[in-house]
Amino acid sequence: MSDLTLDPNLLQAFVAVSDQRSFTSAARRLNRTQSAVSSQIRRLEEQLGLRLFERTTTRVELSPAGERFLGYAQRILALNQSAIQHLRKHETSGTVRLGVMDDYGTIILPALLKSFSASYPLVEIQMETGLTSSMLDRIGSHYDIVIAMHPAGETLGHLLCQERALWAGSPLFQFDRADPLPVALYPPGCLFRNWAMEALRRSGRPWRLAYVSHSLSAVEAIAAQGLAITVVKEGTMPGSLSPLGEEEGLPELPSAEIRLHIAEDLSTASGLLADHLMEFWKLPRR
Repeated sequence: MSDLTLDPNLLQAFVAVSDQRSFTSAARRLNRTQSAVSSQIRRLEEQLGLRLFERTTTRVELSPAGERFLGYAQRILALNQSAIQHLRKHETSGTVRLGVMDDYGTIILPALLKSFSASYPLVEIQMETGLTSSMLDRIGSHYDIVIAMHPAGETLGHLLCQERALWAGSPLFQFDRADPLPVALYPPGCLFRNWAMEALRRSGRPWRLAYVSHSLSAVEAIAAQGLAITVVKEGTMPGSLSPLGEEEGLPELPSAEIRLHIAEDLSTASGLLADHLMEFWKLPRR
């Protein structure tokens, strides 16, 4: 008995019969014949020297020994499956082409990618940050996954979260309502740029586009020096800036939605990252 090794196939048969309370149902579940399942249970009982089931003409019930053994069998099978999955995870390789906004790429995603890489260290992630509006037309050809910003109410992709668009500036900035308001924004194609310019136009407040950059860090650094104000997401507001609003005479801005876009026919590596992102944001798996 001390040298006995438990065969996982026998344990699978035992657990299946225990769950189904029927050799016939267990055989269907395991895609085996009833005689094969009966033979496996008999072999397991012979190896253990225990009777695991009490059989009647209408039902199969666990014996007292079977009840004690069931928890061990389930744990052995679970540990076996966990070991296989762990090893397979570390063997998965491939490249994932990911597009995302600058702020999410530098603030939100690094921690998510770290946890993903812990399970799939051989997967290479090619992340491009920038204006995601230009990325969406290239899903599939240039990107496997894109995390993009949309106006509220969009239906494309999977909704990850909502973000408030906020005016932001430095305590160094001096507001003089008689002078045109200097604003630092991103190039054409940026949703926040469109919203900011339209809101200022409707408000009637004098303003000027003082700084334009493709770099989020550059725009935020300019605002942090008190040279202009800008627009940021509430969830990624940098510590160097503070929210501005009605007290400073600034118009309200719309809300945005952050949505996950996934290409069709994903590779195994890309599908795993998509599932990882959806799990983080508590979305149903694909």
